[in-house]
Amino acid sequence: MKHYFPDITDSQLSKLVQLEPLLREWNAKINVISRKDTDAIALHHILHSLGIAKVVQFPAGSSVLDVGTGGGLPGLPLAIMFPEVKFYLVDSIGKKIHVVQSIAEALHLTNVKASHTRAEQMPEKFDFVVSRAVTRLAEFHPWIRNSYKKPTSTSNGLYYLKGGDLTEEIAESGLVVKIFHLKDYFTEEFFETKKVVFVPVTH
Repeated sequence: MKHYFPDITDSQLSKLVQLEPLLREWNAKINVISRKDTDAIALHHILHSLGIAKVVQFPAGSSVLDVGTGGGLPGLPLAIMFPEVKFYLVDSIGKKIHVVQSIAEALHLTNVKASHTRAEQMPEKFDFVVSRAVTRLAEFHPWIRNSYKKPTSTSNGLYYLKGGDLTEEIAESGLVVKIFHLKDYFTEEFFETKKVVFVPVTH
């Protein structure tokens, strides 16, 4: 982790290391991660979530909405990485939000709020939205289209973790996007087809 994020503090590193057993422990009770993936939580879930931190630096004081967070991904690893940023993690499944709240508490993440709700029902507005392959972009984007504050920079928008060939999906969405290939940042084979799709705020 340290060689990918050389500026990370010991405290941040310690929390990222603690996150893995907490996710594994909760996953045994409530299925928040695919069971076949529990041996690769650090790589497939934590480092994958941090792919977003490779392509955008959330400014201190900004706010990020994580939609369909499940067990807190990508929101919890990003909240560790950006302690000066407020993260709001939402999921439509209440028991998953209970997991997120418990893990955030265990790691003393005071910059995390978790709520059992849908993105389109959130009254607050945010600078950024993150999510991890919840559904196709054409279906997902309308949920969050009205979730943004007035943009303050060209980096405001959605950072969506996806894998595979996205040509058809992006065409179907009709959105103007920028694609970041995670293989340009991480050497592990897992990241060969993984991407961050950036959709800027359009209003």
